[in-house]
Amino acid sequence: MSEPAAPLPAGDDLSQMDLAQKDLTLAIGHAFTRPALLTEALTHPSAVAQSTEKARRKRRKPPPRGYDRLEFLGDRVLGLVVADLLWRRHPDETEGQLSRRHAQLVRRETLARVANEIGLQRHVILASSDAAAGTAGSPRVLSDVCEAIIAAIYLDSGYAAAFGFVERFWARMIAEVGVPPEDPKNALQAWAERRGLGLPVYRLVATQGPEHALRFTVAISVGQSEEVSATASSKRAAEAEAAASLLSLLTHNG
Repeated sequence: MSEPAAPLPAGDDLSQMDLAQKDLTLAIGHAFTRPALLTEALTHPSAVAQSTEKARRKRRKPPPRGYDRLEFLGDRVLGLVVADLLWRRHPDETEGQLSRRHAQLVRRETLARVANEIGLQRHVILASSDAAAGTAGSPRVLSDVCEAIIAAIYLDSGYAAAFGFVERFWARMIAEVGVPPEDPKNALQAWAERRGLGLPVYRLVATQGPEHALRFTVAISVGQSEEVSATASSKRAAEAEAAASLLSLLTHNG
């Protein structure tokens, strides 16, 4: 297998679609009528900062924004589509069972898995220093870009197109979960207790957004582990996602 191409460093004009992105549209399975949406979805905030400084020095128009806003929207679109797919596939399951399936399918590791399958790492647009540091391979960056791609498809062609994308890349993972997974908070607590590490410690880091659309960020650690955080539309969901991420990290590291 050939080595993957390096992530794209930011140029002076991020509004121009790189030729490499044409290959990406084939992998995504969506031909954008507004290619600028795809470029925005791939653009890391560091690239915007670097290109803005270059534009200022050369008295040019500032570049488009990075993927942050699209990632915000994509998170909601993904959540709705996965909920829709699960509701149809498991008509006899309770809300709690569906919720546990849902939490597993929208967490960072799952998004990063899809991003790797598509090959997004090769197409993330970064500042030169971040490209050299390998930031494109970060699970956080890959998951954020994947959510931004979902939003870009939604804005470009509507819900049906976004639904088709998610169904295509998530169908196998939905089928892999034969029974509703154990609640991640309970699973993490049991794992820690078996090793005498004490109870997991949850910490509310931030509450952001308007009253009707609050976002909660929760951090969690157990024993001397590093702290892992997650953000969701409820404190309970953020705790569950953070617990799932930490348990995955701990079990992967042995």
